Order: sequence, then structure tokens, then C-alpha cells
Amino acid sequence: MTPAPVIELRDAGKTYPGGVRALRQVSLTVEEGELLAVVGPSGSGKSTMLNIMGTLDKPTTGTVRVAGYDVSKLSDSRLSALRARHIGFVFQHFHLAAGRDAVDNVADGLLYAGIPLRQRRARAREALAEVRLDHRRSHTPNELSGGEKQRVAIARALVGAPRLLLADEPTGALDTASGQIVMELLHELNASGTTICVITHDNEIANALPRRVRFRDGEIVSDTRSDAPFGPLAEEAGS
Repeated sequence: MTPAPVIELRDAGKTYPGGVRALRQVSLTVEEGELLAVVGPSGSGKSTMLNIMGTLDKPTTGTVRVAGYDVSKLSDSRLSALRARHIGFVFQHFHLAAGRDAVDNVADGLLYAGIPLRQRRARAREALAEVRLDHRRSHTPNELSGGEKQRVAIARALVGAPRLLLADEPTGALDTASGQIVMELLHELNASGTTICVITHDNEIANALPRRVRFRDGEIVSDTRSDAPFGPLAEEAGS
């Protein structure tokens, strides 16, 4: 049997009080193993798209399915369980707990999974190794660089083994070199099987990903795919 898409939106719209239409009948399917960018300027609807894809908000119209489940038909508790099992979030600002080391910050990603503390910490150490930070696992956020903090945040999102990682402007608070390391890491994680959607306003980042879904005024204006190279290869290709 063919597995259900990771995320499927059909004619999803979002209207806020006052008649503000943030999303206009958007249809989008994300299959297992994809690496894509949702790209657009501020106010284009991409943040609303992130919230709906991540089940943090519900559309006013249309249908959203996560792993084949119609989220509108789930109770709040079942929706929370579905989100915890299938979706990991990475945000521009790292939201790490000050005074807690990297292991415990990552282990917090399993707080509501009913897993004992020792096991949570063991899985956190594995996730930190996956993002190449096992040597910094005893450090607190104030002892880490911006790029390292973002990698801790990525490890926290991955520790529950979600099917989909939603990364909202993951390099927005980083310098160029740190941002490059984070994007290389996301490519590596995707190559190992994680489905990743990067929400960004940065066309350079978007153009380095194999699928680009471009937003403007709450609508998808293009959805293109390529085997775009990444990193130095991308620079050579563009020269």
C-alpha cells in the first residue's frame, strides 16, 4: 500500500476577523522524503501556511490531512498526539531554556511522550550526535554560538523522530557561515530520510532546495522542482 502523504492541503483558506484573507484556497501535497521551501515576502501567507501545516491553527475552509488523518475530525487530545508523533518544529529564535544544558533542552522535546527521564536524556544525546553536537552536550545556551543553539533546537525537534520537520526561517538569526552549516545539516537529515519543509523569505536559500513553493498574497504562484545543487556547487552553477 502506498503511504499517505506527510501533509495534504486541499483548497485550504484562512480568513481572520475583519475579512483579512491570509490564505486563499491553497492545495499542496508533501510526500515522504521531500525537501522543499515555502518562500515569499513578508505578508505573503507563508507563516499562516506553516501554522496550518503544523496543525497549530485550523483553516477557515478546505481540508488538511496529516499522515492521512483529516485534522478537522480529531479531538484536541488526538490532534496534539498526532502533532507530537509526526511533526517537529524549528523556529528562527531558538527558545532554549537558560541554565539547562543541551541534553536537557533536547530531552524537553519528549516531555509529553510519557518517557522516563533517563531514556529521554539517552535519546537526547543520540539526537545531539546526529546534529554533530555531542561534544557540546553539557553546555548551556549562553555557552553556545548562535549556530550551535539552532542545532540544539533542531535536535530537540528531531528527538521524537517526526515524519516532518518544519523549519521557520532557520537561518534568520545567524551569520552567513553558521547559516550555511545549518542548511548543510538539513540536507544531511533529509538524505537520511527526514521530510523537511523550510519556510523562508530568502530566495538564495529557496533556490538551493529541490522544490520551491512560492507564495504571494495568500496564494501559491509557482511550485517548481529541480535537482538543484547545494553549497559550493550551487555557487559554481550560478556563476
